[in-house]
This record gives sequence, structure tokens and C-alpha cells, in this order.
Amino acid sequence: MNKNIFLLLFIFAACFHNAVFSQSKVTAEKLEDRIDIKINGNLFTSYILSEFEKYPFFYPVNGPSKASVTSMRNANYPHHSSLFFGCDRVNEGNYWQEGLERGQIISLRADITETGGEKAVIVNECIWRRPGADAPIRDKRIITITAPSKEKYVIDFDVTMEMLMDVEIGKTNHSLFSARVDPDLAVINGGTMINAEGESGEKATFGKRSPWMDCHGERLGNTEGIAILQHPSNEWYPAPWFTRDYGFFSPTPMNWPENDKNMMFKKGAFIQLRYRVVVHTGDHKEAGIARDFKEYASE
Repeated sequence: MNKNIFLLLFIFAACFHNAVFSQSKVTAEKLEDRIDIKINGNLFTSYILSEFEKYPFFYPVNGPSKASVTSMRNANYPHHSSLFFGCDRVNEGNYWQEGLERGQIISLRADITETGGEKAVIVNECIWRRPGADAPIRDKRIITITAPSKEKYVIDFDVTMEMLMDVEIGKTNHSLFSARVDPDLAVINGGTMINAEGESGEKATFGKRSPWMDCHGERLGNTEGIAILQHPSNEWYPAPWFTRDYGFFSPTPMNWPENDKNMMFKKGAFIQLRYRVVVHTGDHKEAGIARDFKEYASE
């Protein structure tokens, strides 16, 4: 075959493939106590809404390899449920660690408002409650899932917390948006955990403020990872990070209040927070996480 014709056919095939993926179909379907989100027919993640769980969470969170970049609990940390949002020490309740009687975040309703196109959108309203006490917080989540390319999937998690009474949150590492990564991505197993400033590992990143953090590692001969980006509009931006080399990272503002005082919020107050999760092929540089953050910050 003439080399020029072969080259033209190759370019056409590549353009056709990219065009097809640029029109990726993202669907969301409610099945009993979960919502399954698929990208071009393949499961990306399930949003678990069971009343028997501590809080709603995402699991699995499948990367382009179709293996999950997050993990679900273990004997040492049974409260690490993949990708989740919660908080400890809220008006003497615990909405993070195991034990439903200590506090639980319950889904009141979850509506799929968009599906079948280039994105899927879920609107979820939750109540924070525990036996023998009035509910301190109600939150509303807008979850948007997109697939910019075959190497990158995105979850936008926008949450508004409404204080239903005066709320006091004690100093705690255990707060807000968090991810427990798959062992393949953990530093103790050869993975890399790195922030926007290029600092890596628990010792260099724990308690450091940074706009984003990425965890990536090798699996099946390829590199894959997950990043969490904080939007600049967030309260406490950029929040310091709670990091662990065994595979955990979370932008955690509640552990570093000024003068070691607890955080106080008046009844009727609102806290609005935005996070972007990027699940990707390659390391943070190959995936362009810094570029992704720049684009996200402008939205």
C-alpha cells in the first residue's frame, strides 16, 4: 500500500475514533438503593444510597482500565468507603466513622435530571441525623459526570450544607470530601501521592495547603490515577490535606482552626463547596492535572 494512502487512512481512523468518543454517552440509572453511571455502556461508578450505610458514597470508581481506582474498607479502616463526604465531631455526633447510632447521613431523595448525552446529572438531598437528637445539617448535592476523553473521566461534586441549628464542629482530621485509593495507587505499594506544588508522600503533604492532590500507580503494566481538585470559591480554600501513605487523601479544613478553637456555625448558615474528581490514565503530568485545575478554577 502506498505510504501516503496508509498515512491518510491512519489519520482518518484516529479522527473518527476521537470524534466518536467526543460524543460519549453518559447514562445514569437508578436501581433500588444505588445509581449506576455508565460511559459508553461500561460501568464507571455506582452512587450508593442505602439506608444501611453510614453515608452515600461512590463505589467502584473505575478508571479507563475498567478497574477501580478506589477501594472499599478493610479491617483497620472500616469507615473508609471509597469516595465519600462526611464529618466527625458534629454537635457530639459522628458522621464519618462506623456505627449508625453515632450519626448517619441519609439520602432523602435522589433525582436523575440528565442522562444519555455527554453528561449525567444527579441531584441528591441528604439529612444528617442520629437517634435522640435533632438533625444538625441538611445538604444538597449536584453530581455531574462527564468523559472528556477515553483516558479521563470526571465527577463534579457540588454540595451546599445548611445548618438546621447552631452547629459546633470539633477539631478533626475526619472531615468532608475524601478518597481511599486502591492499593495499587498507595505510596506504601510504590504509588505516588503528589500535590500541586510537587511535594509528594505523607510526610511532605500532611497539613499542607494545596489546590489539588493526585494519587497514581502502576497496574497491569499501565499507570492510572485519581485526583481531587478544590474549587477556589470554596470556604477555607485551599484547605490543608489529610494524607496517608497507605492510600488516603482528603482536603480537610476542620483540623486546623485558628487558636485551636472549634468551628461554630449559626442556624441558617450555608457552606457551599465544590470538588472535581479526575480519574485518568498516566501520571499527573501526562494526565494534565495542572491544566485541568486551571480550567476548573475559571468555571
